[in-house]
Amino acid sequence: MTYTAWILLTASLVGISCGIVGVFLILRKMAMMADAISHTVLLGIVVAYLLTHSLSGIHMVIGAAVAGILTTYFVQWFHSRGVGQDASIGLVFTTLFAIGVILIATKVGNAHLDVQHALMGEISFVPWNTVAVPVLGNIPLATLMLLIVLFIVIVVIGLFYKEWKLTTFDSALAASIGIPVVGLHYLFMTLVSVTTVASFDAVGAIMVVAMLIAPAAAAYLWTDKLLVMLFLSAGFGVFSAVLGYYFALWIDSSISGSMAFSTGIIFLISFFISPRHGLLSNWIRPARDRGTGPSSQFGR
Repeated sequence: MTYTAWILLTASLVGISCGIVGVFLILRKMAMMADAISHTVLLGIVVAYLLTHSLSGIHMVIGAAVAGILTTYFVQWFHSRGVGQDASIGLVFTTLFAIGVILIATKVGNAHLDVQHALMGEISFVPWNTVAVPVLGNIPLATLMLLIVLFIVIVVIGLFYKEWKLTTFDSALAASIGIPVVGLHYLFMTLVSVTTVASFDAVGAIMVVAMLIAPAAAAYLWTDKLLVMLFLSAGFGVFSAVLGYYFALWIDSSISGSMAFSTGIIFLISFFISPRHGLLSNWIRPARDRGTGPSSQFGR
């Protein structure tokens, strides 16, 4: 595959994985959890580096994953003790991210590990860091990780689809019929953490947040069916990746930043023209209803 093809494939895998997971985040009204996890994984990366003094290897992924999962547990722990959900997220997110920034400034030294790279990522470097895979040959490590994570996301969502659907829309009913709501919640947030970590190194925190929230929010405007929403969200994620890449080439700008910008454009278009909840549709529908009321029909 060409250099451009690897970048587009990697970004598309991010769009599909984040798009699927993001649907449930949006429906559960936990969109800001994506922002929290995508930032607090920085602490896990820094701690992993301080323990191993290496910027490559599985230990970086493990450290980031542990930080993401801890974020989830801390937020839930505070919330279960009376702190509001949004306040819990804000408290944990800012504290853990700040600790990571402080450690970078005071402990990391001359290592190539900085906050800007963590926030924006550098997807243009992805094709150069390859690993040999039987049958497939040499493929970028980030792409391989994202393929594995996408497989895990599809399997987990598919195996527990009915349970996810019920716990998302009516958790009380789910608990009353014996579905382990709390266990599924932690499983889902672990899935969010793993998806975020796999995407983090290649595209940075900003694009991860954009891909988790914007495609799902746009899909929500187009349909009321969960399965359709999942496919739409994944499709919007892929389209954002492709559009953002060529937009970045056109204006000679950050690839990840342009992809994140594209997700916002897709959401805005959906916000205005989607047939079910779009602003234009909501404006036309009442006018049409007024035009087809009893008095007008009688006049005809």
